[in-house]
Amino acid sequence: MDRALARLVVTLAGLAFAWQIAVWLAGLPPFILPGPRAVIEAFGLHGEVLWHDTLVTAAEVAMGLVLGCGLGIGTALLIAAVRPARRWLLPVLIASQAVPVFALAPILVLWFGYGMASKVIMAALVIYFPVTASFSDGLRRTEPGWLDLARTMGASRRTMLWHVRVPAALPALGSGLRLAASFAPIGAVIGEWVGSSAGLGYRMVQANARLQIDLLFAALIILAAMGVGLYYAVDSAVRTVVRWQPDTNPTDDDDKTRS
Repeated sequence: MDRALARLVVTLAGLAFAWQIAVWLAGLPPFILPGPRAVIEAFGLHGEVLWHDTLVTAAEVAMGLVLGCGLGIGTALLIAAVRPARRWLLPVLIASQAVPVFALAPILVLWFGYGMASKVIMAALVIYFPVTASFSDGLRRTEPGWLDLARTMGASRRTMLWHVRVPAALPALGSGLRLAASFAPIGAVIGEWVGSSAGLGYRMVQANARLQIDLLFAALIILAAMGVGLYYAVDSAVRTVVRWQPDTNPTDDDDKTRS
């Protein structure tokens, strides 16, 4: 068995065991804290419903991730290419982060309805600023020597942007995309909590109202797995694109080679 898979299995088994011990020690009724077995049974009893809700939330997250990352990358490029844009846009971006996300959700539902559009926009808004800020910061912090060399070779500002500054900023953009992968499910679920007819967030609200806490935990576990899977998928894609960037963290293979 692969080491990473073995660690995952051991970690999940340890968490389930600790969870069961907490249930036994606390002595709480199942409608307060269900045990792992009750949650597993909820997967079997409500599997079809959970699968449908997972597909809905996954679609919202995917579209929100694409929209938010696209807008964030475009805004960062605009700030880097047009000098006055930074003075005008940056204060607006910072001020927008002072507005709580929960305060925007009811407005978006009112404007765009209870369908998927409001959830997609909510997810995009949650991840828009991290992507914009990280990529913009990377574009600003290009190695001065590279820019001097490009100027010496007669490169224009546009050429330096696309062939020097953007490649140099890809690691910073990768960090923003990793954050976006973690935040996108949060935005979609917040939108579902406020108003929806399907999705994992909607299922959690309904289960909580009916004291189906085992179903609530099942939806929560799926949501957590979705977030972890999305993060590692984005991380793998970023590592492939910026494979020229050295990874200073030792891997298992490095440790094995040293020993």
